Amino acid sequence: MSDDLICVGSIGGSFGVRGDVRLKSFCAEPSDIADYSPLVTEDGRSYGVTLIGPVKNGYSVRLSGVSTKEQADALSGEKLFARRAQLPALPDDEYYHTDLEGLEVVDTGGVTLGHVKNVQNHGAGDLLEVQGPNLKTAVLLPFTLEAVPTIDLKARRLITDPPVGLFE
Repeated sequence: MSDDLICVGSIGGSFGVRGDVRLKSFCAEPSDIADYSPLVTEDGRSYGVTLIGPVKNGYSVRLSGVSTKEQADALSGEKLFARRAQLPALPDDEYYHTDLEGLEVVDTGGVTLGHVKNVQNHGAGDLLEVQGPNLKTAVLLPFTLEAVPTIDLKARRLITDPPVGLFE
């Protein structure tokens, strides 16, 4: 996947019988997803996006070229991406999840703890899933200023001062 593409949503399946889909937006303002149209899938297919209205856990959306329930069903689970240039610039203390994935995780003493596999959010804030050779299981590191005081995207690493016992 290109660094130029940012995941902004995912398709939850068909909505109705006319080819509309249920779309979950990952944008800070969920309805902004339509502003980044056309969106592309991981395999490069491009879709224009028209919001129809809010539904539980997302929006009912019409995608260009999708006109049947069967076509919509076939897109279930697809992630949709926007080009980085289409998205707003972020303040210095905010990051796109894709920019954090793969970063080396180093403690304040310079010891490598692992790498960020992905970013999760279960409703109480972002968590960095850290995996490393010395870890029995993945560690969920709170993505807060206290736990992650320094991020250096150019060096592809972040420095963490993790809660006591998290990496033991």
